[in-house]
Amino acid sequence: MAKQKRSDDWGFPRWRAYGAAGRGAAKVRLCDREGCELPGDRPAPKAPNSPDRWYFCEEHAAEYNKNWNYFEGLDAEAAAEREQSENAGANGFRRSAHWSWGGPGDGSRSRDEMRALDVLGLESDASFADVKAAHRRLAKENHPDLRPGDKDAAATFQKVQAAYEVLRKAEERREAESVSQPGR
Repeated sequence: MAKQKRSDDWGFPRWRAYGAAGRGAAKVRLCDREGCELPGDRPAPKAPNSPDRWYFCEEHAAEYNKNWNYFEGLDAEAAAEREQSENAGANGFRRSAHWSWGGPGDGSRSRDEMRALDVLGLESDASFADVKAAHRRLAKENHPDLRPGDKDAAATFQKVQAAYEVLRKAEERREAESVSQPGR
């Protein structure tokens, strides 16, 4: 009887290739939006209750869905009933919102600083120079001397001033910490 050869599939390193014998190119469906070269991996119905689908990239899917009326053709009572049934399944996620998980920012700014940045219309990674510029612009637009009698402008001016003070004090604290801890 002939001696059997041991398989090459045991141990490390493997002595033959992983997976299928060939590594052919994978077929990728492109976005159905004219001129877009990104992968179209988000299906969208071409018409209500139709099996036909468009396939868009993320940006064009968002643009398509922006004008989609989910409650079209329903009366007010049926729309409220559908909204309630949809929210019933999503409330578990909503209940965890008080923990503020996954919020904006990288953790270097407090919640008050993030709110102040929202008032000024800035992103979470804005520099203090951007804060100064946005404060100056919004203060000029809404100053009570330039818009006398406009209560909305006065309220906006006060919000802008308070937001700037929060961010200014936070910047001063950061500078003081960096001076007292030079190795940081």
